[in-house]
Amino acid sequence: MPQKKLVIDDAIPYADAIFSHLGQITRLPGRDINAEHLKHADALIVRSRTQVNAELLKNSTVQFVGSSVVGLDHIDQAWLAEQGIHFYSAQGCNANSVAEYVINGLFDMAEHKQWTLADKTLGIVGVGHVGKLLKQKADALGIKTLLNDPPRARTEGEAGFCSLDHLLATADIVSLHTPLTQEGDHPSYQLLNKHNMTLIKPDALLINAARGGIIDEQAWLGLKNLANIIDCWQGEPFINPALYYKADIATAHIAGHSLEAKVAGSEMVYRQLCAFWNITPQTAWQHHLPDAPLALQHPKIDNEQQALAHIFKQTYDLRLDDQAIRSQRIEQVHAQFESHRRHYPIRREWAQHKLKKTSNKRLNQTLETLGFMLY
Repeated sequence: MPQKKLVIDDAIPYADAIFSHLGQITRLPGRDINAEHLKHADALIVRSRTQVNAELLKNSTVQFVGSSVVGLDHIDQAWLAEQGIHFYSAQGCNANSVAEYVINGLFDMAEHKQWTLADKTLGIVGVGHVGKLLKQKADALGIKTLLNDPPRARTEGEAGFCSLDHLLATADIVSLHTPLTQEGDHPSYQLLNKHNMTLIKPDALLINAARGGIIDEQAWLGLKNLANIIDCWQGEPFINPALYYKADIATAHIAGHSLEAKVAGSEMVYRQLCAFWNITPQTAWQHHLPDAPLALQHPKIDNEQQALAHIFKQTYDLRLDDQAIRSQRIEQVHAQFESHRRHYPIRREWAQHKLKKTSNKRLNQTLETLGFMLY
């Protein structure tokens, strides 16, 4: 039997270690993968930068497409289904990473704005993989939440959910977590727009760590609110200069880029491909993973919110990701945007971190509920 050929986005971590026993691997930047590379390939494994459609695959031998990220707007699923090409997406793989990004952002902003988060209401728009985890973390931290998710409300009942208008008018923090869709009963394209963004409170924080296009960027430019955290943009990496400079924290679509999220995405696709080819998965690649991070330091701070902010910042500081692309020259921002994504430093999720228990039992319980390892 001839050796299988796999074309893999070179931003997928540990791809050689994970996939090499399945066949011959060609690794390429996602944006550079083209039809010529895929003529004789059996499988294509991508992240978010490859447009997977008829133009890319119509003259290829590809029978399996795997995406190690959760977004689907770069995949023409209908065409793949028509051609009988098996498609798999690692749904949920980066949900925890994104939820932690948002919580870190809240505590960072609270530090800068002198907020008491227990007095604030977090509005979560889209309560799927990420939104559920974000609510769980907010609950553990004593932050009130409002939830908007019409598809879930329709199937589960209205209890526990509210309208988008009510959420926008009431929440002190609005965080978006819907997929980007333009069809169906509840399209999310420009879900926030010039008509409903007028409802947002002038002292509100608006966060987009979902997808560019969910918020009408021109309407956002006219919004008079207190602060903005933006990770997802239209036209990446050539993002809107005015919106970029409006953002208090601007990052390069990296909310879901924790090591655990990336590895989970790779492994989920790998296991699906093994099943598709009826090959037994291997686990030797796991020896390539880095060691656990060093134990965190407990701050000598009595205020629990400030103590948590200090601990969270030890695991991940959003400001460093902001600084990695920050420039007065938008051309430099555009160049650094993609470079930073491709060469992203290792970031570990909370569950990988250890720290000593303190005399504050409530703080200990909160940290353990959030996944930290206490000893």
